[in-house]
Amino acid sequence: MEQIVLSGIMQHVHDNQVIRPSQHGFLKGRSCLTNPISFYDKVTHLVDEGKAVAVVYLDFSKAFDTVSHSILLEKLAAHGLDGHTLCWVKNCLDGQAQRVVVNGVKSS
Repeated sequence: MEQIVLSGIMQHVHDNQVIRPSQHGFLKGRSCLTNPISFYDKVTHLVDEGKAVAVVYLDFSKAFDTVSHSILLEKLAAHGLDGHTLCWVKNCLDGQAQRVVVNGVKSS
């Protein structure tokens, strides 16, 4: 069931150009590895043209440990997701918690 909803949401996101082309995470065929490659290509192109490039790196590693379900639903609604899909997502989120497992260690 989740795959059906995901497919519908991804179709909506694609049709309405919700995600910018520069987004790499959470997209099929892209990853955290394709992002620095794309970035490097753009920077080297600018340097080849003799332009100055300034880079600022920010560490958001703990910025997204938790996501407010109500804010997530508001954002989905603001991007035009229909009421039935929003209701389904809300029902899935109620009482649910997600975990990430890395090398056998579960997040809290």
